[in-house]
Amino acid sequence: MKIKQLTNEQLIISIDRLTRFKEPEIKYLRVFKDIISNNLIEPKFKKSELDEIDYKKLKNLAEEIINYSLPENKDLTLNQKLYDYENSIFNIDSKTNVLLKNKINYKEIIKLLPKNLPQNLKFLKGLAENSQERHCFPIEKIILCEGITEEILLPKFAQICGYDFNKHGIYIISAGGKNQVVKYFYNYADCLKIPIFVLLDNDAKDNLTQIRPRLRKFDKIHLVKSGEFEDLLPNSLLIKTLNYTTQNISLAPVDDLENSSSKVEFLEEFYRHRGLHEFKKAEFAQAVKENITGIDDVSDEIAEIIEKLHTKRKKTPAI
Repeated sequence: MKIKQLTNEQLIISIDRLTRFKEPEIKYLRVFKDIISNNLIEPKFKKSELDEIDYKKLKNLAEEIINYSLPENKDLTLNQKLYDYENSIFNIDSKTNVLLKNKINYKEIIKLLPKNLPQNLKFLKGLAENSQERHCFPIEKIILCEGITEEILLPKFAQICGYDFNKHGIYIISAGGKNQVVKYFYNYADCLKIPIFVLLDNDAKDNLTQIRPRLRKFDKIHLVKSGEFEDLLPNSLLIKTLNYTTQNISLAPVDDLENSSSKVEFLEEFYRHRGLHEFKKAEFAQAVKENITGIDDVSDEIAEIIEKLHTKRKKTPAI
């Protein structure tokens, strides 16, 4: 074989992609095929040819290319730890098992990692160092929600309530809409061994009906009692955030907010009438996060959601 050595950047990118939270078969095949396509000079494989190669050969080729690019290190203890971790989270078939049973020189790649790392690489480095510090990984529970607001704010609210997502291995995913939540749930319910907590807005009752029959005994689901997640934010927190974002130039009209049936509609109107930039949920959620200071900023229903997240599931599913 004639191999083009991977750069340090390529090695780091590859190990990052291999350790993210994603179905093992999908991520391993994608990374291995990219490495073979870009760094194997002879023999050269077309993409269509790589799709036909069996998993063992793909694994062996990618493994050889990666290890060719690194100093020799025969310590495979980290490989076994990663294998055990993936098997503890995912239902893995025999074909995918072949991809996971590799001899990639993780120990040497770790030496190349910079200081500022994403959570998955912090976890990998911690595994290598036998560190007990947690950075969300290893993942023990998934939260599936509709939008970015929940993804940004739930961890902060949970922290205020004494439940640290990072320390308890809680991984939150905003699916991008109620229909996408159903799609994600169906997929994860089939491939995951760990619990899934589903959070839906009140207008997703039909989606709730689609999900319920597929709930496993340790999964949970919560339907917001009225409106969407933004409607659960206390008015006092919203007003505090608006005063913060507008720098007190124009105070929020408390009466309008309390009489509004939709806090998102109120916020959109507030931004439009004051000539501010377009209201964007992600930006506003970040501002809200910065203004959460104590338990008074946590509404009763948000506290209820946090409580459901860290209590054992009852026999009968409850909304």
